[in-house]
Amino acid sequence: MSDDAYREEPGDGLSTWTLDQLQTFIHDARGQQLEMARVAAQEQVYYSSHPQEARREWAKLSLLANRRMLNNAEGHSARVAQQEFMLRMWVIDRLSPDDTDPDWSPEALASDTLDALTFTPTQAADLAEGWRDLPIEQIRELRWHKNLTAHLESLIGYLAPGSVRERLVTWTATRPLLP
Repeated sequence: MSDDAYREEPGDGLSTWTLDQLQTFIHDARGQQLEMARVAAQEQVYYSSHPQEARREWAKLSLLANRRMLNNAEGHSARVAQQEFMLRMWVIDRLSPDDTDPDWSPEALASDTLDALTFTPTQAADLAEGWRDLPIEQIRELRWHKNLTAHLESLIGYLAPGSVRERLVTWTATRPLLP
């Protein structure tokens, strides 16, 4: 690719780029460019005609773009985390877990999920009881918790019995209570 291709705003053409081209682009991308690159890479993950390993490589690239949004403070951390959790769960579900890679490890995803949550299930449930009377910021936090736990029902089936699994089971019971 010429340098001119990187100076122009990419459009729908990103979906036709190779993995290497998109990876190079992500290195210097900012803002909306990162989001477009994340989406273009993630679309490739869903193509069942691609070999499984290629799909995992595209998923890694989508995660890279997503994480760069957070690193550059160009995305909200809860949104970035939710996008990451959902893609990781999809790969674990559809392409199988891989405990040698933390991105595809159910235990690592469980730990990362718990680390992203700022409320306990009890705190979230208590706040949710009167959520209509809460300040908008707290309602937004409850919504983020609901979004950050959207993948838990699938994830729990991959986890061995233990305290982490039980904490996530508690979240699955709390989640429907959230606005």
